[in-house]
Amino acid sequence: MEATADTIAVDRRIAIAARPRTAWEYLVDPDKAVRWIGVLADLDPRPGGTYRVEVIPGSVAQGKFVEFDPPHRLVHTWGWEPGSDGSVRPGSTIVKFELIPDGDGTLLRLTHRALPDPAAAVSQAAGWEHYLARLAVAARGFDPGTDPWIERRVR
Repeated sequence: MEATADTIAVDRRIAIAARPRTAWEYLVDPDKAVRWIGVLADLDPRPGGTYRVEVIPGSVAQGKFVEFDPPHRLVHTWGWEPGSDGSVRPGSTIVKFELIPDGDGTLLRLTHRALPDPAAAVSQAAGWEHYLARLAVAARGFDPGTDPWIERRVR
């Protein structure tokens, strides 16, 4: 987590054993996205397009795509719809994915900035660590299995 006078941000990096084009598809294709994050995804990956993912039942992240540079850079706004379990308002923060070729794989750098407070940053950091690990498995072509966070919510 990084904090400055202007912003509170989460910065994460993960190595993915897949080329950037393959990893990219898991960020923009709704069917592939729900393999690693969420139960439903409504994605219109173009500047101004919709970003909406029901991450776990009853918790829906929404925003708009801001930048779209396949397969290198994707930026969208982010926040939780009213009634969700998050303190971040819909579309009030910025999530940036950078996909950097690394041999036969990809270094993915995620920056989530403009978080409202340190508690939100801690919560978002835990979520991104959980879901980026699942992305790394899915992008390799493997099934990351049932998301235990969804299982916990359903019980």
